[in-house]
Amino acid sequence: MSHLHTDPPRAWTDEDGPVPPDSWGRDPSPGRTLPWGFMLVIVLLVAGRFALAPHLTSAALRTWATIFVAICVQALPFLVFGVALSAAITAFVPASFWTRALPGRPSVAVPVAGMAGAVLPGCECASVPVASGLMARGVTPAAALAFLLASPAINPIVLVATAVAFPGQPLMVAARFGASLTVAVLVGWLWLRFGRSEWLRIPSRPHGGGSKLVAFGEAMRHDLLHAGGFLIVGGLAAATLNVLVPREWLTAVAQIPWLAVLVMALLAVLLSICSEADAFVAASMTAFSPTAKLAFLVVGPMVDLKLIALQIGTFGRAFAVRFVPLTFALAVLVSALSGWLLL
Repeated sequence: MSHLHTDPPRAWTDEDGPVPPDSWGRDPSPGRTLPWGFMLVIVLLVAGRFALAPHLTSAALRTWATIFVAICVQALPFLVFGVALSAAITAFVPASFWTRALPGRPSVAVPVAGMAGAVLPGCECASVPVASGLMARGVTPAAALAFLLASPAINPIVLVATAVAFPGQPLMVAARFGASLTVAVLVGWLWLRFGRSEWLRIPSRPHGGGSKLVAFGEAMRHDLLHAGGFLIVGGLAAATLNVLVPREWLTAVAQIPWLAVLVMALLAVLLSICSEADAFVAASMTAFSPTAKLAFLVVGPMVDLKLIALQIGTFGRAFAVRFVPLTFALAVLVSALSGWLLL
């Protein structure tokens, strides 16, 4: 140990100092590269300004910006109002209301729960926790699932938004209401007949606590940020599709009825747009037929990426792998038939 030298009196010249001195290994001159990095950023910004400026004033970019802003501005009031009502229902409606309002017979409770979606607004983000709360409070799962599908699709906010997005086309509103309610009830009845308890993980009953106003504020803030983000993503995607995708491609797809319906249904799943805003995105897809747009409006509130993730996390993977394909297939089939009959 003779080769080790220590100097206790000089190991820390300032015993009250918050950090060891430079002699303990700290770099005596940190940040030498920071000015150079800052200068590099400035150079890139200046170069980008001159390189991108000619493209920022192009007609395509102006069209893209116009479509994106129009979709968001039209949809945002309905989104905010729908999220506020959904949060109010979550925070202020007592749990016992649901068991008193629904009939005791499960086969009758399914359509009643589906119709309840017409008077109890809620977006997709709120439908999954509301349905899990209904199951935890003793409501039959088939009825809760019918409400889960119907509430974000046929509530008054969504129907008014659809009427605004499709002015002078009342049959589009009627077709969306009828097709969405039909799908919700059919899925509920099929789950009641063929569903098994081991496929569905019913959450335990939550214990209430805290201020209702605080719960309302938290629910509204969460749903607004979550749904607003997907609205922006959907608006970006719709604007991009309208500008970048060649018109002849869209025309070629739109001229094949069954392919147009499938493409719009798949777009609804991928874009994951909130139901209060999806009508404005669908209306912007001018190359597609009303039936294809109806498929977009029926499928979107029932099957999309964020809903699939929420359902897996809440009810389990075994539930989602059966419920999602069933709902998607029925939504496409019913919307195609409804469009053929009404539109």
